[in-house]
Amino acid sequence: RGKMPGLLLGEVFPDFRAETTTGTISFHQFLGDSWAILFSHPGDYTPVCTTELGRAARLSGEFSKRRVKMVALSVNSLEDHQGWTKDILAYNGEDGESGELPFPIIADANRELAVALGMLDPEEKDKDGMPLTARCVFIIGPDKRLKLSLLYPATTGRNFDEILRVVDSLQLTAAKRVATPADWKPGECVMVPPSMSEEEAAAMFPEGIYSKELPSGKKYLRYTPQP
Repeated sequence: RGKMPGLLLGEVFPDFRAETTTGTISFHQFLGDSWAILFSHPGDYTPVCTTELGRAARLSGEFSKRRVKMVALSVNSLEDHQGWTKDILAYNGEDGESGELPFPIIADANRELAVALGMLDPEEKDKDGMPLTARCVFIIGPDKRLKLSLLYPATTGRNFDEILRVVDSLQLTAAKRVATPADWKPGECVMVPPSMSEEEAAAMFPEGIYSKELPSGKKYLRYTPQP
């Protein structure tokens, strides 16, 4: 099977025009100078997707606080998206009749975007035997470049708390010359990159640097309080 076209980290995210539940958007214009998350889901009126979009809606205030715009996508019609929105809001315990989701959903019924962005899951098919979109997460920086991508299969719902944590790390490491260790949460110690000399690190991190002793004797595990 030929490789699906896909985007590489650091590439400029393609600009596109699309119909969404809040009107037509030009993607780069929609982004402005914000960060953004574009997340796809296999289909409207499906169980796992309903829980995911419900969770995304609940966390939308946290994402806005971080200047992150959210936009969803699936290979369904606008009409389906609007009908399904009521179910998502009802799942969240909100009034589905009057409410709207806090982010647009792109209608990609002809699958053009899903193909261009490498979002299709060749294993998962709809009733007509057409591939469905996988659960992609693309995080895009204010420079319009792809900063992170995640790809989950249809059977496994995403963890939106992890996506929020990742945004915190990406934003911190874009602003400061540090890296974040496994399972890092905001406020915890960060790591000094290996490319930085001891002198430079001492000047850059006045709060001090702690090196962990290792059997190799090499001092590469260097921690400093989050700047």
